[in-house]
Amino acid sequence: MNIYWSIALITFKEGIRNRALYGISLLALLLLAANQLICSMIMRDVGKVAVDIALSSISLAGLLIVFFVGINLLAKDLDRKTIYMVLSRPISRAQYLIGKYSGIALLLVLSVLILALFALASIYLVKGTYPDYFPRFSLAMILISIGFSLLSLLVLAAVSFFFSTLSSSSFTTLVLTIVTYIIGHSLQEVKSLVEAPGLVGIKVSATTVGMVRFASYFFPNLTLFDLKAQAAHALAIPGSYLLWVFLYGIIYIVVVLFAACMIFSRRQFA
Repeated sequence: MNIYWSIALITFKEGIRNRALYGISLLALLLLAANQLICSMIMRDVGKVAVDIALSSISLAGLLIVFFVGINLLAKDLDRKTIYMVLSRPISRAQYLIGKYSGIALLLVLSVLILALFALASIYLVKGTYPDYFPRFSLAMILISIGFSLLSLLVLAAVSFFFSTLSSSSFTTLVLTIVTYIIGHSLQEVKSLVEAPGLVGIKVSATTVGMVRFASYFFPNLTLFDLKAQAAHALAIPGSYLLWVFLYGIIYIVVVLFAACMIFSRRQFA
């Protein structure tokens, strides 16, 4: 456990010192600060817009952290060959990889918590200015949405680690992670479309249906974690659904990290 914690702490400190993190944080804070201005220009659905902007700012900042900070933290060790110095010690490759992921996960958790405080402050500021436009407001749903947004970021970070074990190029890993994000947010709609083509009057081949179904098992369904609409409208969500999505996210992370460790343990470094 000390080995995992040591690697995680070093990775976390590297992430904190990354200059890109400050730019991402500044962008998110500017979006949250603009929440009041944007809502003042909208005469309808002010409450919905305020919550949506706040939650979207957190999601955007988290994505940028995964894309431009998390991926580079592992790629740096591969590019600079510092991984040889680490692995020359009594540390297995699986311990190194899990420790690195734990450090990035810790960075994401801290970043989301800080942004969540600013997001709630911006929402309550708008709510105090326009109280009549918040007929339905649920702090619990907002917090749940933030929690599941964090879980989706942890899933995406695990996927980026999997791709990092396949390629030494951080650019390739970045592209594959972005593609996974896009597919993950559109896969459910595409799957529903190809499985019921008669609803829209199109013809879909059996091969296409099979490929989409295979992709649905391989790529993460990130749509499940997006609860911003429910939070903005203060809609209740069954606890069974939340539990199922939570378990889905945890199991997906475990499986992907296990596969990454298996590949990384057999990888030959030039």
